Order: sequence, then C-alpha cells, then structure tokens
Amino acid sequence: MATISVGAGVLMVHVRGLDKLWSFRSQLTIPLSHVRGATTDAAVIGRPEGWRGPGTSIPGVITAGTFHHDGAKVFWDVHDMAKAVAIEVEHDEYERLVIEVDDPISTVELIERAIGQRAG
Repeated sequence: MATISVGAGVLMVHVRGLDKLWSFRSQLTIPLSHVRGATTDAAVIGRPEGWRGPGTSIPGVITAGTFHHDGAKVFWDVHDMAKAVAIEVEHDEYERLVIEVDDPISTVELIERAIGQRAG
C-alpha cells in the first residue's frame, strides 16, 4: 500500500512498509505537468501484463514493482484491487501507476483537483 500527496507541482507516491522491498521502490515523484488523470475504474486499471522486473507478483496476494509491456512501463503496488487507483502519466519513466490506497475515491479527487488547478 502507498500514500499519495500533491504539493509544490509534484505528485508523490510514498510506498509503505514491506511493499518497499517487494516493489523495489520507496517513493515516486512525478511532476504534475506529466499527470493526465486518475481513476478507480477496474476496466481501466486492468491486470499487470508483460514481464516483471524488478518486482514481486503472487496472484491474489501482491503485485508490486515494474511491469514492461509493449515498450511501456507500469508501476504496481496493490494487494487489494478494490482499493486500487490508476494514475495515467506521460513524458515520464512510467506510463501508468497502479497504487493501492486507503481511500481510492478521495485520492482520485485529490489528483483530479490538482490537475484542474494546474490547467486553470
């Protein structure tokens, strides 16, 4: 699981607990100008595809780390898909972040509000 915060023009993903070990990351910093949007839509979130490296995948338990598929990199840190948020990114290391958070709806609202302020 992770926490997501927004400030000073960046989106910060703070990977918590042992997920740092499983995902091989403790933090991601993405400029808000690179964030296209966020959703809780399971159809958009999808499933991890491609080859994993580095990371961990135990179906039904944890998906954490970097997945490479068709030239794209997607970062995952999810135990419970019902709490997953997909964050679409452009011009950055990852094309998408799929992150489990405590409150998915509030997290999407936070990100969308920050994007709206950036555009406005």
